[in-house]
Formats: sequence, structure tokens, C-alpha cells
Amino acid sequence: MHVVIIGSGVIGTTTAYYLARLGHQVTVLERQTQSGLETSFANAGQISPGYSAPWAGPGMPLKAMKWLMSEHSPLAIRAEKMDLPMLRFMMRMLANCNVKSYDLNKSRMLRVAEYSRKTIDELRRETGIQYEQRTQGTLQVFRNQKQVEDAKKDTDVLDACQIPYQKLDVEGCIAAEPALKNVREKLAGGLRLPLDETGDCLMFTQVLAKLCEDKGVKFLYGTSVKGLEYQANQITGVETSQGLIQGDQFLCALGSYSPQLLKPLGIDIPVYPVKGYSITVPIISEADAPVSTVMDETYKVAITRLGNRVRVAGTAELTGFDLSLRQDRRETVRFVVSDMFPKAADLLEDNFWTGLRPMTPDGTPVLGKTPYRNLFLNTGHGTLGWTMACGSGKLLADLISGRPPEIDLEGLGMERYRYANKTRFDS
Repeated sequence: MHVVIIGSGVIGTTTAYYLARLGHQVTVLERQTQSGLETSFANAGQISPGYSAPWAGPGMPLKAMKWLMSEHSPLAIRAEKMDLPMLRFMMRMLANCNVKSYDLNKSRMLRVAEYSRKTIDELRRETGIQYEQRTQGTLQVFRNQKQVEDAKKDTDVLDACQIPYQKLDVEGCIAAEPALKNVREKLAGGLRLPLDETGDCLMFTQVLAKLCEDKGVKFLYGTSVKGLEYQANQITGVETSQGLIQGDQFLCALGSYSPQLLKPLGIDIPVYPVKGYSITVPIISEADAPVSTVMDETYKVAITRLGNRVRVAGTAELTGFDLSLRQDRRETVRFVVSDMFPKAADLLEDNFWTGLRPMTPDGTPVLGKTPYRNLFLNTGHGTLGWTMACGSGKLLADLISGRPPEIDLEGLGMERYRYANKTRFDS
């Protein structure tokens, strides 16, 4: 069977690997010159199943209003870019800001993320893949007592899903991340997720792409996708800058750009681009740098150790598909790393980057079938693309192959959005 995958970020590439492993002929279409050059390029560097949680939760509207008035706000809404898609996304996210929805959505996200954690463990054993990985957990740092108390709603869900964690006092945080001794007075406690991992997502994606090629996967780089051709309830080909690409099965893994490809087919999934920023800086003091990932709960910024570098990533900006680099966002991520690890890195040598996270209003990705019998979706992972990549890829490979999935699909597909399907086909 010939499967055509549209998109070669970490999501499309992992799916290609698992399809090739099952013996399928696989062609991957990618507009860039290599895999992983867009959202996967300089993300936070986390594989964090334990930190899988929707942004929409109880109390979020009030938090958002306070953030918007803060100098180093985790959230920015560009009013000049306001349009109907942005308004629809915000209203749908608002509808999920309640306890019942938060608990349900988080449990769905954890189901995928935990499966993905097990899957990437298997991948490492199977291939020996190297990507500057560290398996020393994630530490969520709280700067005040209210944040410590608010963490209970997350630990309740972690308990229900049987995911291990450690509630730490200040000394426990320093034991986990010794460089925090320099800012002891700024800490109130922390939550450590010992099974979380770190690494270079770009390196992972490109090494895995090479492993895919070794299995016969064909990557068509520099190939722009113009649209999908279909007849009745079946896709017949992908119209590209290189002509029509035909296959037996098709997978959309275009991240934030997925709705643009799908809408002409009557599929309206609520995936919206939420812009994030990162800087990557060289370490100048080993003893004063993080050993893994530290998530600053106040500013929603992740600080991750990558070899002899530190990746600092965060902020959520609603501005459509604008990829301009804003200096105020650069100052925010610079501030957080200098405030938490003041002696660690040389900020004058930072590499500044931005990317579009494909967010859904409920935080859960959109995985699985569509009304078109040979078209599948693997998109909408938000900030957790790498965290969920291997599990999502293996899940889609099984579905496309007609194999029973290894986890429950309830609540993961486009059918959970009653407005998503405007077609009238029997799948």
C-alpha cells in the first residue's frame, strides 16, 4: 500500500517511520528543504507526558486578563490581527475553561502522551537513535504558595492516570536542580515529573528521517501542496508544485496549516496557530546551568538543557500566521532565564526563533479518520508535538494499516467537534 504523508515535521516523520516499519510504500511531501524546519525546529526540547495539560482550565480567563497587563506576560493578543478564526478559537477555548472539561481533556491528552512515552522508549531500544537526550525529568517551579496549592488539580489527574510525580519543597527543588541554589529566595516549591525527558527535536526529526530513508521512504523536499483532489468520498491525489502525487492512503500532518488544506473538502477542524518564541544560548557556567527542564509556572516559560546550550521557550501569541520576530517577546524569555539561572548562559549570543503551535481549543490533538475513507489526520498537538509524536505516529500507522490501535481512540478524533464535518459521506 502506498501512503502519502503531507508534512515532514516531527509528526509526519514519526508516522512515516512506523508506516515504513509495517512494510508500506511511503512518500512524504515537504515544502522546506529538510524535515523539521518549521514548528519542530527550535521548540522547548521537552518530552513531557506528565506536563500534558490543556491551556483552557478553570480560572484561565481571569489569569489571562491579569497576564495581558503584565510586562512579561505569557500571553499576547494582537488586536490588529483580530479576525473571525481568532475569535472563534478564543470562544471555543473559553467554553472549555471549567473543571469538567479540564479533567476530561487532560485525561485524553495524558492517554496519548503516556502511550507516546512508552513508544519512544521502544524506538530508542530499536534504533539507538541519539538526539542529545536526557532522562532526568521535568521540574515545574512555583514562585508563590498559591501556585503550590493550585497544583492539586493537576496532581489529582496524575493520580487518576497513575503517573508518578514528586511534590517538592524549596530544598527538594534545589536537590533536583542544584543551580537553583542561586535563587532560593524566589522559590516556594515545585512539582517534579521524573519520567519526562529532554532533547533536540530538530536533531531527532532529521535523524529519524534518515532512518526512514533507509527503510525506503521517499521525501519530496521543496514540494508545495496546493490542494487535495477527490471523487465522492475518496482522495485521488495531492496537487503539488511538482504535479499530481497519487497514492492509496493520505495523511494530513500539516500542523497549523491543516485547516487550510482540509476546508475545501468540508472538514473544519478548530486548529489555530498559537505563536511561540525561543532563544538558544551557550552555557558559560556548567555549575549554574539546569540539568534538565525547568518550567517557570509564573511566566509559562521552559528552560531546557541541550548539551552545552540552553533552550528557553515560551509565550503564547495570538496573531494569525504572522512569523515576525518581536523584540518584546525576546526580552521576556531572556528575562526568565536570567532571573532563574542568572549565571548560566551568555544572552548576548542568543539565537532567536519563532514558530506556530497548532492548538485546539480543548488541547487534545486531532487523530484518526475523516469522512473520506482514505484520508487521515495527525495534527493539533499544540506545544506537545514532540511529546506525543511517536505515540500519534504509531497510532496512525496502525489505523491506516487496518490494525487495532493500542490505546482507546475515544475523544481523539474530529468527531468530537460537532461543527467539523460539513460533508455527508459514510466513512
